[in-house]
Amino acid sequence: MEKALLEPVVSKILDEMRLRPIPLGVSNRHLHLSVQDYQQLFPGQPLIEKKALLQPGQFAAAQTVTLVGPKGSLKNVRILGPLRSYSQVEISRTDARTLGINAPLRMSGNLDNTPAIRLVSPYGELELPHGVIVALRHIHMSPLDALIYRVKHGDRVQVAIQGSGRRLILDDVAIRVSPQMKLEMHIDTDEANAAGADDPAAFATLLGPSRTMQP
Repeated sequence: MEKALLEPVVSKILDEMRLRPIPLGVSNRHLHLSVQDYQQLFPGQPLIEKKALLQPGQFAAAQTVTLVGPKGSLKNVRILGPLRSYSQVEISRTDARTLGINAPLRMSGNLDNTPAIRLVSPYGELELPHGVIVALRHIHMSPLDALIYRVKHGDRVQVAIQGSGRRLILDDVAIRVSPQMKLEMHIDTDEANAAGADDPAAFATLLGPSRTMQP
């Protein structure tokens, strides 16, 4: 087929692919632990996989801890594996009010000037000096997905979420690109409740660049 005839066909296919539903992952409160912190909380115990997650190599562990803040606590907060080089706790704004801490809105790994929290397991406890965040909503994608959607790592976009009888448009959604990632949007439970995303059929659609265009 001649190039002049092929180009509009390819363009139409790519346009259709950009409209395809993006799988939606609702992140309940959870934490990632360093090897050292995990061993203090669960000495001599292996981290046991309970459920595989969509992102390759990642899983929800059988082990849970209690988060203890100045005003309250949250029980049965699940550890996500594998273990990391640093510890990080991800909660919602509602959770932060329950605990009585001011958790900032951050991308994963950006832990400067984040609040402390006490972690308690059936076998030990520790004071995490920092590391509590409210995770910025984001979309994981592979380099091929990024090429199709015409975005790059670090971009901010606007996304529509179609849930149970509701449609919510979210702005300032971060793009995270890696060869190890599969296409999936992550929102927290507060955002999921607002969008009615408890429906298993809920999905996201990328609309275009963020209106706020924050770096």
